[in-house]
Parts: sequence; structure tokens; C-alpha cells
Amino acid sequence: MDLLAKASVLLLLLLSLSNAQTDNMEEAENGSSKEEIDESELEDVSSIIFRMNNNSMEELLEGDLVLPKTRNAMKCFGAPDSCRWPKSSNGIVKVPYVVSDNYESDEKETIRNAMKEFAEKTCIHFVPRNNERAYLSLEPRFGCKSMMGYVGDKQVVVLQRFGCIKHAVIQHELLHALGFYHEHTRSDRDQHVKINWENIIKDFTHNFDKNDTDNLGTPYDYGSIMHYGRTAFGKDRKETITPIPNPKAAIGQTERMSDIDILRVNKLYKC
Repeated sequence: MDLLAKASVLLLLLLSLSNAQTDNMEEAENGSSKEEIDESELEDVSSIIFRMNNNSMEELLEGDLVLPKTRNAMKCFGAPDSCRWPKSSNGIVKVPYVVSDNYESDEKETIRNAMKEFAEKTCIHFVPRNNERAYLSLEPRFGCKSMMGYVGDKQVVVLQRFGCIKHAVIQHELLHALGFYHEHTRSDRDQHVKINWENIIKDFTHNFDKNDTDNLGTPYDYGSIMHYGRTAFGKDRKETITPIPNPKAAIGQTERMSDIDILRVNKLYKC
């Protein structure tokens, strides 16, 4: 090979290396490579929440329920009417809220879009707070968590940045704040799912305790945004919840409130 041919080969190699470096720099600036997949897009809502709440120093009920200091923590369980937000004379349930300025503008927009769906499909309207005593304060603290139902004072809904600012996760926590709890704790759950107690991490078995609930005449909903995923709190990701009679039925939610979630809101608040 003559000198001219060798020079041409060398030039082609240099151009190839330069293009590869440029691609890598663009991927780094975008925060991910072309082949990289956001794992959170593959997780159901409960899996995202449990991962974000992992190592929380706060005592949580069922993985993401904050125990209030101002009332009995079990007040809402079995008696959802006691946890309803008050309804206006025009039939609208106004839930005042404030959103922390520590969120970016696009994160605030995601939160408001999740709230907007309630107003489109129920009589629940999340409205910016004026001077109301009872209101939701959405804050980017550690994890994704909420209190259960109406407290009557400021109640914090925690939505950590870079993990909890997802449409489905936001709606999940807002439903807790409206008085709803996890689907798998329903009084009739044993007719619809089998809890594999042997697969649950020892210190988390209480998260699967069944409650004496008012199910509002609605069917058990595998697709509820409030349903735990199949491997929630499982040892080595073992299956902790198995649908019956069809063990292959899909459970867990990744996108938004189900039709039955919406029906329940309308029933509880007599929309």
C-alpha cells in the first residue's frame, strides 16, 4: 500500500472516531444513550412509589400513607364518608392546593394536568389556595406519599422530583388525599387475589392487611391506579399478589385512573 492509500485509510479512521465521540457527547448532554430505557416507564405505579420511598425515615402505612398526628390514623378505614372534602352548594368539591416553587415549570404543568383530569371526569376541582385553612401542599420532599382523606388543615402531598412527577403517581397520591386506599386491602379481596405471604419481606407483611371497607358497590378492579403490583414488597422480586381465578390477569397501573377509579370518586362524593 502506497503512502497516499495509507493516508486515506488513516483519515477515514480519524473521521469515524470523531463521529463516535460526537454521538457520545450528545448522549451525555441528553442524559441517556440511544439504547438506554427509563426503567420507571416499565414499572407499575406502586413499584415506582415503593422504590422512591425506600429507606424513608418516616413511618408509612401500606408503603405511602403518612400517619397524621392530628387524628386517629385509622379514621378513614371502613368509613370513607368521614374523610370527604366538603362540597359547595353548587355540587363542586373544591380542594385548595399550593405547589412548591422548588418544582420546575414543566413539573408544575405535569401536576396540574393530573389534577385537571379529575375536574373533567368528576366533581372534584383542585383550585389554587386563597386563604383556606384546609388545603393540599404539594412539596418535593423525599419519596411519594400522602395522608388519607380530609384532615381539615394543611396536609402535605410529597412528590419527589426525578421519580414521583408522573401523571399516574400524582393521581395515586391525590386519590389517597381524597380518601381512597389501596385496592388489595378491600374487604372482599380474597375473592379476587391470593396474597402469597411466604414471598413478602418479613417486616412488610402489615402492608397486606385486609380492611373492613365500604366498596361503594363497585367491582374489584385489577386495573385500578390504587392496586399494588404483582411483586410488591416481594423477597427477591417474588410474586406477592396473584389474581384468581386467572393468575395471568394483568394487575397494576402505569398511566392514569381507571374507569372504576373515576366511578368511585363520583360515588363517594355523590357527583
